[in-house]
Amino acid sequence: MANNMMMNRRMLIVGASSLALAGCGGLGLGPTDANNTIYVLQPTLQPAPQGGTPVDWALAVDLPTALDSVEGRRITLIKPDGTMDYYANAQLPDRVPVLVQTALISGFQSSGRVPSVGRIQDALHADYELGVEVRDFSAHYDTQDKDGRPGGVPKIMVSLICQMSTSRGRKIVANFSATQSVNATENSTGAVVKAMSAALTAAVQQIVGWALTMGPPPSATP
Repeated sequence: MANNMMMNRRMLIVGASSLALAGCGGLGLGPTDANNTIYVLQPTLQPAPQGGTPVDWALAVDLPTALDSVEGRRITLIKPDGTMDYYANAQLPDRVPVLVQTALISGFQSSGRVPSVGRIQDALHADYELGVEVRDFSAHYDTQDKDGRPGGVPKIMVSLICQMSTSRGRKIVANFSATQSVNATENSTGAVVKAMSAALTAAVQQIVGWALTMGPPPSATP
């Protein structure tokens, strides 16, 4: 699984090479204080409806891979001409893959239907392993002014590509893609992060719903 995910990641990096990386200073949107402001993602994960039967397997969630453009703590934006930049003086509390992994684990825990779920790096004894690739986690703009500054209200895109494999033998048993978009309420860093939280919530719930349809791993079936 890891080799396939890394191969896809290398292919995506090549495919995304047309995105020109703009200056590290960012576009000046959002806060203008000298120090970075930390914006916290707050996915709202609701418990599953009562009556769902618990699954008969344990799950370990791997640390997601991601394109370099969305792998760090800075908040990425894509301009209409395809170039990329970051919001100025703003960052997330941790790297995007770590935040996505935490949200996924919280989503499975909130469902109340997975007896045991945790991070794969914690050496959890699991039946399934969930691998994830973050293909998009950014704000997309449709307009920009003559100076190249994006305008209008951005659309937030969160795209997570998943592979479920057996812990024993690492056999891939299912693939799934969750892509969600949410319009920000205004062109500000705070509104963008709120929309990111909403898009991440929807993507996580989509992935949890997909995973809960699976039976025991083939190796565990009598």
